[in-house]
Amino acid sequence: MSQRLLHTPEGVRDIYGKEYEEKLYVESRLRDCIRLYGYRDIQTPTFEFFDVFSREIGTTPSRELYKFFDKEGNTLVLRPDFTPSIARCAAKYFGEERHPLRFSYIGNTFINTSNLQGKLKEVTQLGAELIGDSSVEADAEIICIVIRALLQAGLKRFQVAIGDAEYFKGLCEEAGLDEDTELDLRTFISGKNYFAAQELLAERAVAEPYRDRLLKVADMFGDMGSLSQAGAMAENTRSLAAIRRLEKLYSLLQLYGVESYVSFDLGMLSKYQYYTGMVFKAYTYGVGEAVVKGGRYDRLLLQFGKDAPAVGFVIVVDTIMEALSRQEARLPAGDGIRRIFYGQGDFAERLAEAQKLRAEGIPVELLPLEGACSGEEVDSGEGAHGREALR
Repeated sequence: MSQRLLHTPEGVRDIYGKEYEEKLYVESRLRDCIRLYGYRDIQTPTFEFFDVFSREIGTTPSRELYKFFDKEGNTLVLRPDFTPSIARCAAKYFGEERHPLRFSYIGNTFINTSNLQGKLKEVTQLGAELIGDSSVEADAEIICIVIRALLQAGLKRFQVAIGDAEYFKGLCEEAGLDEDTELDLRTFISGKNYFAAQELLAERAVAEPYRDRLLKVADMFGDMGSLSQAGAMAENTRSLAAIRRLEKLYSLLQLYGVESYVSFDLGMLSKYQYYTGMVFKAYTYGVGEAVVKGGRYDRLLLQFGKDAPAVGFVIVVDTIMEALSRQEARLPAGDGIRRIFYGQGDFAERLAEAQKLRAEGIPVELLPLEGACSGEEVDSGEGAHGREALR
């Protein structure tokens, strides 16, 4: 047999044993926290029609999608992102619903990144979406859930950086940028490529006052003082409205008692173009990637026929596990699996012992006595405890 068959493709991996038990534990902690806020589980397909993630939707670029065809010739993709799938589902089954909808979900996403980036191509994401509520109170609820969930998972030191897509769009509109220039500039600023951003604005002959403001966006991060600075710099109603909303958001987070985990970053511009207002990412030490990503997307559902505002987030579980490992967080190892060994003449008795323990919720592995590992301590005495061992 070829040794190649024993290996996984680049960017995916097997997870088993103690590592997988810990991952399941963290997932359960996260889900329990989200449920406390009234979110109900929903499951969408692992693959969808290509159009659900098309350029018009504003999600993952086509070159990063895993694409294939069905027997009818339709182009299908493995989901790279949950949000468009949830939006499609909400529009299909809750098209006439006018009350807010709260969904939570968990599953794997797939992005065909370059091998040189060293990233996993398949990751587990767990998230929540609040659909049908455009208020800043809904934004605050989402941020609070993120913070409470990360604490529940075992992280202690992390920060949620919050921006607003409307602030940047207002500056672009004020400067008279066309759509293509705005998209290019968004890419450069979100990628922290300031020289390319400067060159682009010079090439498009953007006037100096506006050019300077757009470039300063990347440096606007920190506490409430950064919001005051951003507000003083903007002269358009769109950007100023974004600042006022962020200030209101902060006051609500103070009511929740989670404001110490929050900072502001107006240079945060997601690659997902469907975001229309608040955007945010959560970071912790030990990993360079964000452990949570999210934001408001008030026009995405309209692409699927339902005019409803929405806000949500995804937690990248694999990155959370990496962070917990590097921070040497201690996770419960569980009660272990009890081993009971049986001989040729006592199978029925040992089975009864195993069934009794299982009824009490204790995991039991029933094994033949001759199959005991060499060197394993097995008491040959009578009674249930005499033939039990803990793994």
